[in-house]
Amino acid sequence: MKIIKTILCVLFGLMFINAGLDKFFHYMPMPETTPEQLKLYEAITTLVWLLPLVATIELLGGLLFIFPKTRALGAIVILPVTVGIILHNAVFMPSGLSIAGVLFLINIWMIADNWDKYKPMFT
Repeated sequence: MKIIKTILCVLFGLMFINAGLDKFFHYMPMPETTPEQLKLYEAITTLVWLLPLVATIELLGGLLFIFPKTRALGAIVILPVTVGIILHNAVFMPSGLSIAGVLFLINIWMIADNWDKYKPMFT
């Protein structure tokens, strides 16, 4: 089970590192967009600081998620991004919910697996 967890966490981290790097360097092609998605993208890009912030959080969270010692922190850092991915796919692209759901479940699994490290925040 430890090997499966390590493999999933490395793949999870690499996916978010790739997504963060793509926001900076734009090397992956954009999928076809609907008018609603285009309006949303235009609104997000008017806030010049938002995409670099999300990209930085994806890079940092992905890097932290890869290494077992920092995985608990990485899971918390990347949680708002995975929630945003779930919500975006639920509203605009339901076909992507399967991948987004798997990413969200891996994130929740790592939070549950490291719950003892979070307990001091609640006492």
